[in-house]
Amino acid sequence: MRLSFLLACLLTLAAFPALAAEDTRPAVGTAPPDIFGKDKDGNPVALSGHPDKVVIITFWASWCGPCLRELPVLDKIRRAVGSEHLEVIAVNFEEPRRDFLRIVRELPDSPLTWVHDRKGRIAEAYGVKALPNMFIVDRDGTISSRHIGYGESSIQKIAGEMLALLPPEALARPAGQ
Repeated sequence: MRLSFLLACLLTLAAFPALAAEDTRPAVGTAPPDIFGKDKDGNPVALSGHPDKVVIITFWASWCGPCLRELPVLDKIRRAVGSEHLEVIAVNFEEPRRDFLRIVRELPDSPLTWVHDRKGRIAEAYGVKALPNMFIVDRDGTISSRHIGYGESSIQKIAGEMLALLPPEALARPAGQ
C-alpha cells in the first residue's frame, strides 16, 4: 500500500513539474543579474560598477539568525581585504524598511553596500526563495559559487572559496588598512 502511494506521489510530481522545487538561481559560471536598484542612501548599485573585484551578494532578513551572524563577519572581511579587492552587497529580503534600517544601524559605519528589496524584485531575479543565500562573483564577473541554507559549520569553506579568488596583494595587505 505504501509503495503504491509513494509511486503515485512521484508520478504526480513528474506530471506536474511546477510542483517540484526548481532551482531558478543563476548558475555557476554565468554572469548574475545586474539589478540592485539603490543602496540605503539612495545611490545606484550595479554589479557592473565593481569590475575586477570579488563581489559577495548575500540575501538576509532580520528574522534569519544565520544571516544576522553572517553580516558582522562579512563586515570584518570587507574591512580587512579593502574596497579595491572586495565588495559585499547585502540585500534585505522583503521586509519593511524599519526592520531593514534597524539592522543597518546595528553595524554603524559598515563598508557593506546595504540594499532594501521590499518587493522582492532582486530576490526574484536571483531565484532566492530561502535564506541565507549567497553568491560569490569572481573578478571576471561570473558566479564562482552559490550557497543556500548554510550555517556556521560552512563559514570556513565559504571564506576559503572567497579568499582563493582574491589577488595575492589583497591577501598580503596589513590588517587595519
